[in-house]
Amino acid sequence: MSLIENIIRPEIRALSAYHVQDADGFVKLDAMENPYQLSPKLRMQLGARLAEVAMNRYPVPTYASLKASLCAHFGVPAGFDVVLGNGSDELIAMVSVACARPGAKVLAPLPGFVMYAMSARFAGLEFIGVPLQADLTLDKAAMLAAIAEHRPAITYLAYPNNPTGTLFDADDMVEIIRAVGDSGIVIVDEAYQPFAPASFMSRLAEFDNLLVMRTVSKLGLAGIRLGYMSASAALLAEFDKVRPPYNINVLTQAAAEFVLEHADVLAEQAAALRAQRHLLGSALAALPGVHVFPSSANFLLIRIRAEGKTADAVFADLLARKVLVKNVGKMHSLLEDCLRITVSTPEENALFLAALTASLLPTSGP
Repeated sequence: MSLIENIIRPEIRALSAYHVQDADGFVKLDAMENPYQLSPKLRMQLGARLAEVAMNRYPVPTYASLKASLCAHFGVPAGFDVVLGNGSDELIAMVSVACARPGAKVLAPLPGFVMYAMSARFAGLEFIGVPLQADLTLDKAAMLAAIAEHRPAITYLAYPNNPTGTLFDADDMVEIIRAVGDSGIVIVDEAYQPFAPASFMSRLAEFDNLLVMRTVSKLGLAGIRLGYMSASAALLAEFDKVRPPYNINVLTQAAAEFVLEHADVLAEQAAALRAQRHLLGSALAALPGVHVFPSSANFLLIRIRAEGKTADAVFADLLARKVLVKNVGKMHSLLEDCLRITVSTPEENALFLAALTASLLPTSGP
């Protein structure tokens, strides 16, 4: 056997590394990022704040001031705290490690965020995927049956869901949370909460097994990598044990605290993107051969069924026109011929619409 075969777990060898498309020179609409930066004045003030950070010292590992600011600005109920992560990805990994008892399982609807399954496999957990219905809504009956059969330690419900943008029915989710009961936790992943009309954060006290996870990435802070999760004190204490002691660096902490002092700017940007989502969705729905799925996130999922065109061909043509979207057609059979488009500025949305319209034109014969 080779060195790699001797030391690397076979299930890890079978995986592919997470691929990120090079976006240099493209209109970048593939990663659900906020397209807006802070104003020049605020960037100057942020630079001055960061210049005062003591980078020669380790962070204060309690992160008390940052956690207090996050709780105050994002509606964490009184009496509840948060645990911080280097983005939601690290929080998902922490939960997976903490719950990785022999035979433990993770359950989530599919298609969904790929890191739920990947993190489960990294930790040696079995992942169970439950397909959504054809209209990309939650299949409650199938979820309840899977819970009864597998008794998962972790159940994920993204609210709204990535990559579909679907906001699952809240009553269905409550039924799932109650069905899991004290045999596992239910993680409501609210990464796209600024663009959605509802949240489970205010309902934490209702369910001992509920954990709400969020990130500041979609608010315009993707580059600083900061996620947070809230649950009962007993649950958070266990997950905090597997958190690396200095997992949030001093520059991330300083930047987040500064921007939260100007949370009104983030709220205005989110409102602008919600308005653009409506305008872009209407424009896409008017194109022949394009079906737009309802979205409560900062992206839109579309299905290409234009005559003589496939989503793969349209995606390739968009690339040639220097417009980068996400081709999700191979992620799951329910996403056949689907593309996911980040909602952006009016200018970038117009560039995308023009490129897509041209890409949908019938190909000329010889």
